[in-house]
Amino acid sequence: MSSALKIGKFRWAIVTLVAIATIINYIDRGALGFLWPEISEDLGLTKTDYAIILNVFTFAYAFGQTLFGKIFDWIGTRLGFVLSIVVWSAATMLHAVATGLASFAVFRAILGVSEAGNWPGATKANAEWFPINERALAQGIFNSGAAIGGIVSAPIIAYLFVFLGTWQATFIAVGALGFLWLVPWLIMYKSGPDTHPWVSEPERQYILTGQRNEESGEVADYAPNSKEILSRKESWGVIMASFFLDPIWWLFVGWLPLYLNETYGFGVKEIGLYAWVPYVGAMFGAWFGGLLAQNRIKAGWTVNKTRKAVISLGGLIMLISLLMTTQAATPLVAVLLMAAILFGFQTAVGNIQTLPSDFYSGKSVGSLAGFAGTAAKLAVVGLNFLIPIITVNSYTPAFIVGAALAILTVLSVLVFCPDIKPLKSKSA
Repeated sequence: MSSALKIGKFRWAIVTLVAIATIINYIDRGALGFLWPEISEDLGLTKTDYAIILNVFTFAYAFGQTLFGKIFDWIGTRLGFVLSIVVWSAATMLHAVATGLASFAVFRAILGVSEAGNWPGATKANAEWFPINERALAQGIFNSGAAIGGIVSAPIIAYLFVFLGTWQATFIAVGALGFLWLVPWLIMYKSGPDTHPWVSEPERQYILTGQRNEESGEVADYAPNSKEILSRKESWGVIMASFFLDPIWWLFVGWLPLYLNETYGFGVKEIGLYAWVPYVGAMFGAWFGGLLAQNRIKAGWTVNKTRKAVISLGGLIMLISLLMTTQAATPLVAVLLMAAILFGFQTAVGNIQTLPSDFYSGKSVGSLAGFAGTAAKLAVVGLNFLIPIITVNSYTPAFIVGAALAILTVLSVLVFCPDIKPLKSKSA
């Protein structure tokens, strides 16, 4: 224990800041939905207008994953996060001057592109600041920010609206949170761990030497261009796993309120009492998946065995829970099963998101994470078109689709990533 204390813990302060940025990210994106009743009444907008704005955001978000993946690889983690959060916070505040469908769509598109940077940025920060055995836990802490954001966004936005009195002022206040976050980020994130003046020498060596794959003795120092990244089957394993997995999360983020309304006749108050429950499962799943991976690697499991075992476990939890949800008899049982689904999702996703740093060096990690993020969000767009078609009579078909996606997620990793370890150039 004493040796662990001597190593230092500055890397955990960095991942905590990234997790807080993720919470802000979810508060900013959630504001429109919570304020929509007031906005639609003031501006005469319809549910169809809302659907259009939602899809504009999703398309922009998909494009932003690849764009910001490249940006983070070009300008680095410190400035990449500054650019991302400055633009998305400004875009949130601009919602206050929107006057109709067109202006909301434009501001929502800017928000989508810039908010997307949070994910490849977090993956890149993880690769730089953590040894292999701690990466899944660090990714879990970061991912728990999305779950916590889902839990706290409704009360925070509701409180700000009641206190400030208008939806316009609420958007400005919510957008200001990102600018406040910049202060500790710019103070604390001076450089990477190799040259950061606040990192102790024991912690610096612990991070840098721990980035070497234990069983192969190799460190990921292969940083190919985009063409070569996309020529490797392992990259496609990451991309396909993200493509199949992400719609399961968005099935509940985007459609849970409508499910509760249409299945159980819930109004806004009842939805508010129940809709936060699944995110608690997600929060614990994010921590569990990271801690389990860390525990197994410390116990002597290879990175390959650990990643595949934890991802498979998450997939199995999702599969069973999604099938059980088709038979949920009460709303409480339904949301508790959904908490189990999102627990499984987060158990798997943190380990999937560490795969780019298992295969490549930091100079290519953001690019692959961006490609995977774009594929994931395009799958979500497809889901958004599919759900209204298959849920005319009940949501059972949607949960069955989710179960199939859980199976395909696991198969993508098992088939296309035969040995999870640092890759080498084909020419070498």
